Amino acid sequence: MAKRLTDDQIKQYHSDGYVHPVAVLSDEEVREARAAIEAFEAKSGKLFDYPEKSKSYLLFDWADRLVRHPAILDAVEDIIGPDIMVYHTTMWIKEPKTPQYILWHQDGTYFYLDPALHITAWVALSEASVTSGCMHVLPGSQKLGQLDHQDDPGENNLILRGQAILGRFDDEVGVPMSLKPGEISLHNTDLVHSSRPNEADDRRMGFGISYIPARVRDVGSPSGSAMLVRGKDHGHFRPEQRIGAELSPEAYKNHADLMTQFRARQDAGAKIGREVSYTQIPKNAS
Repeated sequence: MAKRLTDDQIKQYHSDGYVHPVAVLSDEEVREARAAIEAFEAKSGKLFDYPEKSKSYLLFDWADRLVRHPAILDAVEDIIGPDIMVYHTTMWIKEPKTPQYILWHQDGTYFYLDPALHITAWVALSEASVTSGCMHVLPGSQKLGQLDHQDDPGENNLILRGQAILGRFDDEVGVPMSLKPGEISLHNTDLVHSSRPNEADDRRMGFGISYIPARVRDVGSPSGSAMLVRGKDHGHFRPEQRIGAELSPEAYKNHADLMTQFRARQDAGAKIGREVSYTQIPKNAS
């Protein structure tokens, strides 16, 4: 028996490659997460960006709570089963009235997972509407399998590597996956999707959580890491652990070590030069 999704939603996911919206967070939980992010920005004097926007659950309590949130995990379990690991997370923030975009792409292009059963839970922490640049998807495109990607050097592309399927889907509009704060969408690793600039008056804030069933095997180099959040670890990945208090030097060092490994794996052969230092610990780290 499904824990969170309806039978029709599960059928839609397997047929179309996505399902939305699924209500998971209370208004209070959304406010707390957004407030924590914006408090960090105020204290650090910078917008929430790299390196903290990647694998944020290794640094922040709010992110650790979200990747383990029972309602999110219940929805994910309905698709991939009870043994669940977090492979990666990315905080996607588009400031209002800015030209930032994401071109048509597939999430798992450089994840090196076999089989490709990775699922993304996209958690809305603000309104994600068509106007604010919500995700657009091409239903059923996950059935095309892994497609060729190139690296888009555009400075406004939110993806660090810039991965994109250039030319093939340029004229496609896709189906918008609008979300209200506290709702999530779920999509398959091979689903082709994109998003446009935020033309709204508020920030568009979404936390993308990459979950994998623990039975998936790592076929990349260097070896991958993941954190068990439900069920049993099958031993196919270097286990991740949260080390130290929120934003402590110990937490930053652990985050830097795991992110350096992840980027070496993700960016092998990349042709664009966007570099991020994962070793610098902010002066205000606790």
